[in-house]
Amino acid sequence: EVSTDDPEMAFCTLANREELNPEEDSVHHCLYQFTRNETLTESNKLLCDVCTQRRCGPKNNISEKKCVYTNARKQMLISLAPPILTLHLKRFQQAGFNLQKVNRHIKFPEVIDLAPFCTAKCKNVAEGNTKVLYSLYGVVEHSGTMRSGHYTAYVKMRAMNNHLSDLVLRGQSQASETEPVKGQWFHISDTHVQPVSVSKVLSSQAYLLFYERLL
Repeated sequence: EVSTDDPEMAFCTLANREELNPEEDSVHHCLYQFTRNETLTESNKLLCDVCTQRRCGPKNNISEKKCVYTNARKQMLISLAPPILTLHLKRFQQAGFNLQKVNRHIKFPEVIDLAPFCTAKCKNVAEGNTKVLYSLYGVVEHSGTMRSGHYTAYVKMRAMNNHLSDLVLRGQSQASETEPVKGQWFHISDTHVQPVSVSKVLSSQAYLLFYERLL
């Protein structure tokens, strides 16, 4: 999507990301790295249609050799905050010619604020809001190796979230909650289901994280 808005606003976020200083091996650090500002230079320069047309005239007169490439900046930000946030952690890495599973613990919070990773003109965030909060309600964990293993899940049983229904059905955001949605966590492994504490959930080796929007 080509933006014709103020180019300076294109790199602004709802909340100041420079104050984050995220801890390594955390979801915040993953999001910070994924949405960092990148400079495109040398072989990564951007093809500039405007510069090319100024130099060569109409598009039908432009050959590939006459195309003008320019230095540019690129940043991936969230432009529409979803009702349900699903985070998929990359749990593998290249080791020579083989894939190797990443087993280290990645810290994740019970409530996460996406504002530092949202564009300043996020479409479904009320003007003046500087928080976009989500509450954790599900985790998928994988044990084993790249060749074999077992998936289990942690799920929170809680009362119906009426705000979430409004958000999904009508796209409206009117909630004022800033605390995690209350409920009991359960660990599910095949036919075995048992209640667990929040600390047990937060210490798991998460592979998939599921959050529902609060604010």
